[in-house]
Amino acid sequence: MIVDAHQDILLELAVRGEQQSWELVLRQGEERLFERYWLPRLDAGDVGIQVCPLYAAEHAPEGNPRDVALAQEAELRRAVAENPERVCQVRSRDELEDARLRLVLSMEGVEALEGDPGAFDDWYERGVRSASLTWNYPNEFAGGIYTPDQGLTGRGRALVRRFDELCVMLDLAHASEQTWRDVIDEGIAFSVTHACCRAVLDAPRNLADWQLEALAERGGVLGMMGLAFVVDPEEPTLSRWVDHFDHAVDVMGIEHVALGADFVDQAEPPENEATAAVKSQQGLEGFTGPEHYPALVSALRERGYDGERLEAITSGNWLRVLRDSLPA
Repeated sequence: MIVDAHQDILLELAVRGEQQSWELVLRQGEERLFERYWLPRLDAGDVGIQVCPLYAAEHAPEGNPRDVALAQEAELRRAVAENPERVCQVRSRDELEDARLRLVLSMEGVEALEGDPGAFDDWYERGVRSASLTWNYPNEFAGGIYTPDQGLTGRGRALVRRFDELCVMLDLAHASEQTWRDVIDEGIAFSVTHACCRAVLDAPRNLADWQLEALAERGGVLGMMGLAFVVDPEEPTLSRWVDHFDHAVDVMGIEHVALGADFVDQAEPPENEATAAVKSQQGLEGFTGPEHYPALVSALRERGYDGERLEAITSGNWLRVLRDSLPA
């Protein structure tokens, strides 16, 4: 079974403008899109647990981030309601053992709180069980990778302490180095749902060895991210991705390495030369969707990962963290 800690199945990815930049746009009005498009692909990849982020960073601070996130949360509820025999939402530890596809709601950046740490309680009631503080840009709570010297604000410290009280997994993906240091000083457990290793590829979204070591010391897990710009833009292959797995295992141990692919191939994007060009730049060769997880499993086996070591990466490590972090 695969446990994937980050995949934007509540969104579609579209190209806009001559700059070929990416814009995350909620797809609405499609009939049973999750059942028709995502379920077959998740089944083909043997995905048993999928973490589904709410993303509203590009709509803050002047837009309507809360409304954007609410619309995405409604899509998750719709996916569960339309497929009750095959899909469920995980809110507590016991639900991890369900035989259906288990969806865990998360937040990629807390812009939807609109600056109020007390607003998170409503999102918790809606089922959010994992949250990162930022998406690259700084906000009222913390610095992102574009502001490496900006750390937790007073509101950010209040929020991470509330996460700890509520049994919400803190995710330091996209966080600045100073935010990392401040969270470490708080003594709160954390994980990283999607990133790779800076020692293998020096990219801002990748983690330095000191961050990997701190992650392991806190008992956390790194979900290995399968996009070219963090793996290797010049050699976007499964073999090169496994180099990142090898390094993470060498630094942290096998018990802290798992999956968070962040696939770029979204539901039925507009097909034209621009989208094809950007997809080819972003994805890995032969690995663009959850149905391709068997290829990664084969690549890991070829590198010597098998038995309990392979199971730790594909499911066991995230299951341990989720069991430890979710409420009873």
